[in-house]
Amino acid sequence: MSDRSRTGYALAVLFCINALNFFDRVIGGALAEPIRRELSLSDSALGALGTAFTLLYAFVGIPLGRLADRAPRKHILAAAVFVWSLLTAVSGLARTFAQLFVARLGVGAGEAACAPAATSLIGDLVPPQQRARAMSLFMLGLPIGIALSYLTASYIAAAYGWRTAFLLAGVPGIVAAIAAMFIDEPPRGTKEIAPVPVHVGSPWRKLLSIPTLWWLILSGALHNFNMYALGSFLAPLLMRYHGATLREAGLMTMMLYGLSGIPGLLAGGALADKWGMRRKDGRLLVAAIATTASVPLMVVALTRPAGATWSFVLFGSLACAFMYVYYASVYATLQDIVEPSLRGTAMALYFFAMYVLGASFGPLGTGMASDYFTRKAAAGAASLEPFRGEGLHAAMYLVPVLSLLLAVVLFAACRGVRRQSPAAAHPGT
Repeated sequence: MSDRSRTGYALAVLFCINALNFFDRVIGGALAEPIRRELSLSDSALGALGTAFTLLYAFVGIPLGRLADRAPRKHILAAAVFVWSLLTAVSGLARTFAQLFVARLGVGAGEAACAPAATSLIGDLVPPQQRARAMSLFMLGLPIGIALSYLTASYIAAAYGWRTAFLLAGVPGIVAAIAAMFIDEPPRGTKEIAPVPVHVGSPWRKLLSIPTLWWLILSGALHNFNMYALGSFLAPLLMRYHGATLREAGLMTMMLYGLSGIPGLLAGGALADKWGMRRKDGRLLVAAIATTASVPLMVVALTRPAGATWSFVLFGSLACAFMYVYYASVYATLQDIVEPSLRGTAMALYFFAMYVLGASFGPLGTGMASDYFTRKAAAGAASLEPFRGEGLHAAMYLVPVLSLLLAVVLFAACRGVRRQSPAAAHPGT
């Protein structure tokens, strides 16, 4: 098999693993309403299920990131996808909130290995000037996995119940685990243009001495707050505020939050590589501009009146497409500013902050805000249920507010990249 074929096979398997990663990750959001109703949960408790995943994901990711810099990455990926798929299926056996919470914790532990190991592999599979496009292909697993999760889970749940949807979701991971074992592992640093430095000393001190990394860590926290808030509460918002059925909400969320990411990632990755060859901060500048463009589009989507579902989906999809540009641009930049021997560790550090400070607060914070606005709207009414749509709708305005702050952080990160040495910050040199 030629080098090109081996690289193509590896990227295809990594895409499939990442698609399963996000399929199993957001299935709780796709099934949120039937779970809430059966287990009699508040929105804060519903958000806590999303937080359960992210907390263990973040903490376990640190040692797994170090492991990805030392051990064969294909073995790590194979074991990880098998474990999280098994625990996704186990989620369907849960009879109480506590049991479901623990099962989702386990899914987070398994998925924590995916990004550090996979992105480290990609850094050694393709040359620097093609990294944003390769990252965009890998990250296509995000919107496609999300789209398939919302579509299939909602239809299976409507016909057979939410437990069956969890049980069936665990099956494809076995095939992906076997496929990962046939990836040819490239040597670390084999695609670098400049000489690869030999790292000596503390990896943490080395990484934290990179000023741009601090800005990227902050950007990841803000971005993940928004993406996990959307993933947890878009389907409930469509059902409560816009009056959609479970199947309709699954279909619309698939388009808004899932398929919209495909043009965002592909166009964003190509543009990021193009601008990255012209200027040091080109890749991050693409992310900053795209994030800025998402803000007014999300505001317009949220100001659509109750029942105007398709105009909400249209403007929300455009906003999400711009939000997805972040992944190809920022993930490629991380590979550029960190030496090959520390890339798994760098991604684990970035993901730790991204999930502890962002994703863990996204579902929980939005759920708490929703409960607050629901109580405010109810104003002493006998039941809160008729006001849950209004309360959740008000809470979702957190997304465009934090997107505006994210754009400011990304523009600041651009300045940091411009100040770095050309070899570290510019993949074309």
